Formats: sequence, C-alpha cells, structure tokens
Amino acid sequence: MPPRRKLSDLDRGRAIGWLQDGVAARQVAQRLALAPSVIIRLNKQRFHATGRVQERQRSGRPRVTTQREDRFIQRQAMQQRMATANNIRQRLQATTNTVISGHTIRNRLHNFGLRARRPVRGTTLTANHRAARRACCTQHVRWQRQQWGHVLFTDESRFCLEPADGRIRVWRRRGERFTEGAVLERQRFGGGSVMVWGGISTRLRTPLYHVVGNLTGVRYQNEILHPWAFQPSKRSALVRFFRMTTHLPIALQL
Repeated sequence: MPPRRKLSDLDRGRAIGWLQDGVAARQVAQRLALAPSVIIRLNKQRFHATGRVQERQRSGRPRVTTQREDRFIQRQAMQQRMATANNIRQRLQATTNTVISGHTIRNRLHNFGLRARRPVRGTTLTANHRAARRACCTQHVRWQRQQWGHVLFTDESRFCLEPADGRIRVWRRRGERFTEGAVLERQRFGGGSVMVWGGISTRLRTPLYHVVGNLTGVRYQNEILHPWAFQPSKRSALVRFFRMTTHLPIALQL
C-alpha cells in the first residue's frame, strides 16, 4: 500500500475554495488525486467545526512520569553525579513504584540540561589537605604583584608515549573487526612514559628537567631543588617555591 499523501495548507485551502464555489467533493478529490472521503472529512470535521483548514494540535503520547517524579530524577542525578540511568530508574521504581526505561531517564535529564560527560580527574584531598590549602590561601590573599614576582611555581608532568584514550573510534563494517586497518596497535603496559620537571615565574623560566626513574624526596631535593634554589644567581630573584602537585608550598630560606 503506498503511503498516504499529506495535504499541505495550500491544497486544503484550494479544496475548500472549490467546494464553496459549488464543485462536487468527488471532482475536488479527482483534481487533488485523493479519495472523496478525505475531502468530505476536511469540509465537515475540520472546516465547519473550527473554521480553519490547518491541522489541530494533537495531545501526543501521554507522559509516563509526573512533574514530581521528574524532579526526583533530577535530584538523584544532582546528588550523586556518578549514578547511571539504570541506578536512577531502580531508585524511582523503589520509591514511587513507577516502571520506566533507562532511555526515559536520560530524556528527562536532557530536559533539565544534564548530559553524560567524562569526569575531570582530580587529586584525592583529605581534610588535612583542604585545611592546609585554605591556610595557604589565607596567608597570601593580600600579596601584591611584587611579592608574587619572587615566587617560582614548579610542577612535574608525566607524558605517555602511547595514546591511552579510550575514545578513539574506527569505521568498519560487520565482520571487519580484525581487519588490518581497523586494529589499533598498542604497546604492552602503556608503552612507557617520560617525566619532566619545570618551573615558571614572572622573572624567569627554568628549562625542562628530564626525570629518569622514580622521583623520590631525596632526589627531588638533590637534583632539582638545590641546583635551582641555592644557585647564587637565583637567590636574589626567588624566595620560595610553590610546588603545584603538593598541598603546601615549599618555603626556602634564601
């Protein structure tokens, strides 16, 4: 059966105009290549009832959740950001006895502007770490630019030699999973990495220092801090280090 042709507003207006001019409904249907019943319904059920030829607004599929349940879904997602749609669905069912799918949960969250994204990785902070950071900020909150000019901010970073991003995608057809062009070759154990150390301030920038092996506290002091903090040329320029990966600044008496 061929699909039903949807009448445009122009064809509906033409059909009503011909009917008002005295043209029979069968002839109007022939001109528009439609069944006579379509023209009759258009004239009696729509034009005579509403005075218009446009389609009436449909109620659509009824919602399976109430506004209160929608707010419950939003509240669960906001309170526990890592909860999956299936977890929220189970909590909703246990609380309100409403059975819906995980897809409906995601649709409700999308309506509230919530989208699933990859979380940002951060350092685990204990209560002592947070207190130390707050004390450090309170101590230096009134520092001027000249005082910050005597501070060297340092950090060390590790760079992977092989990409470890799981978001890499490949286009392939069914049955081509192990095709040569569809296989991502990867070294064992991540393929190794390179660790470097560096520092910046308003007055200077240190060269990158290649850290070989594990960086212990003794090595950090002997190989990095002493060569840079206790050099005579650096003593007049720097008064302390701020190591970005630690929770307290490293004060140096220079």
